[in-house]
Amino acid sequence: MAEAYCLRCRTKREISNPQQTTLKNGRPAIQGTCPVCKTKLFRIEKAS
Repeated sequence: MAEAYCLRCRTKREISNPQQTTLKNGRPAIQGTCPVCKTKLFRIEKAS
């Protein structure tokens, strides 16, 4: 599973409900929510 840094919890959390998205410049990203505080999490992946 993907992890991202939660700004509200100030720690790395596993992304719940992850969804693959693509940025305008074509880079892949993952968007989801923090399982603890329900804040949106966003992680930009490496371009392939």
